[in-house]
Amino acid sequence: MRDGVNPGSPRGEQTRTRLARQAVIEAARTLFIEGGYATTTVAAISARAEVPEPTVYRLFSSKVGILKVLLDVSIAGDDEPIALPARAKVAALRDEHDPHGVLAGFAAITTQINQRTSDLYSVLSRAADSDAEAADLLDSLSEQRDRGQEQIVRALRQNHKLRPGLKAREAADIVHALMSPEVYRLLVTDRGWSPETYQKWATRLLVQQLT
Repeated sequence: MRDGVNPGSPRGEQTRTRLARQAVIEAARTLFIEGGYATTTVAAISARAEVPEPTVYRLFSSKVGILKVLLDVSIAGDDEPIALPARAKVAALRDEHDPHGVLAGFAAITTQINQRTSDLYSVLSRAADSDAEAADLLDSLSEQRDRGQEQIVRALRQNHKLRPGLKAREAADIVHALMSPEVYRLLVTDRGWSPETYQKWATRLLVQQLT
């Protein structure tokens, strides 16, 4: 018995499962970033995590399943079972009436997500060129991002803060382009901007373009 938890109890089993899941996620993060998706095997992840391969498959189903969970955890910032739109910082933007506050908050959240996911997104993008399951995952993440960005545009339009003459679809396209992982990587990784500089730039441009 460790820390007062009986290993054979349901709580003990939950603890072992959570620790195994965390070990696999961290091992996969390292291997995917260092070696790429195609060359990383489930067996290699299992060995690095020190989690039996059958357990890895039981928890994640497949290699792309591991990458999906890894991205989900990185986007959210933790492994709590709370969808991003339901999280307090995101939900608060829907109640914010000041357009600068909405867009500044959105830029801050997006910057934090990009900081956590930029390397993994590059792994997925490269994998999608030759792996159908990875391509499907990339499409799914893009659709999720679009839905979240459309909520920001909708909030501006409902509060009559969207620039006159600017259509909602055009506004959504502007947000999609400015806040894309590709632009973040171009400016921060390739051009050496700090995340703080990127965030201020994104906020300023969103305000100029949308309001």
